[in-house]
Amino acid sequence: MTMPTAVLNIATRKSPLALWQAEHIKARLIALYPDLMVNLVTFVTQGDKILDTSLSKIGGKGLFVKELEQALMDGRADLAVHSIKDVPMSLPEGLVLGGICEREDPTDAFVSNRYASLADLPVGARLGTSSLRRSSQLRHHRPDLQIVDLRGNVGTRLSKLDAGDYDAIILASAGLLRLGLGERIAERLDTALSLPAVGQGALGLECRAGDQRVLDLIAPLADATTDHCVRAERAFNHRLMGGCQVPIAGFAKISQGQLTLQGRVGSVDGLTLIHDEIVGVVADAEQLGVALADRLLAAGADRLLAQLDIFPTQTATVDTP
Repeated sequence: MTMPTAVLNIATRKSPLALWQAEHIKARLIALYPDLMVNLVTFVTQGDKILDTSLSKIGGKGLFVKELEQALMDGRADLAVHSIKDVPMSLPEGLVLGGICEREDPTDAFVSNRYASLADLPVGARLGTSSLRRSSQLRHHRPDLQIVDLRGNVGTRLSKLDAGDYDAIILASAGLLRLGLGERIAERLDTALSLPAVGQGALGLECRAGDQRVLDLIAPLADATTDHCVRAERAFNHRLMGGCQVPIAGFAKISQGQLTLQGRVGSVDGLTLIHDEIVGVVADAEQLGVALADRLLAAGADRLLAQLDIFPTQTATVDTP
């Protein structure tokens, strides 16, 4: 494609994975529009600065996107590239997800220098994760393990494992693959054991609502299948008022025109897991997400979420696009 010479500023965090993702989008845009000048505008977010406290106690993964969104709103950036699983369910007024790119491997990765699989971990082994979703499901299946909080970027977490602080850690397979570290994956956890986070493995492109220039530029990067799946997952999570850092998992797949969405809500201690799935036509992706959430709420998910002080007395409705 050709277009008049123009400039596009992309907001990104400074972590190696965030920079990889932004560079990936930059390269794809330049391949489409050789005359486009693309600049990266880097930020250190609050989520990057606060490393000694669990995300669930300081505001969740939304702390990784606020500075980027502010740059969009004040014009310092035209586009922000996010891991969708870090993006809160409600966006600031005036911003939209203008495109969702093709998904990488959505699974959780078991990483260990000593053990080949989660099943191989001995009783009392130290397993590191920063996610309440992961720890809830893992505690459910392996209550004999010590689940220990783990913060930092991918490199930092791997360094802590290599230093012997943990017997194993859980990371997103997508991040390891994107950084060329796929060989560190000892086992991709089956979704029956650890259902992924909403949007896991997908990249989201956030921009100003009504910025047609940017919306047109990024339109070819969007993947329709991933978009439908992620919108179903996010509608599910939005209905649960779950945010990004709670024991909620949601994962959708499409086959032969049918969308299958699995959802799971757990207690922090892992003693209780409520799960269900729903199947319907792809065009009803968001309605399916809402319907599945209502099923889980009726089955007791509201009581589990209320223990986290996040669930209001009235369930919010999902925004329509």
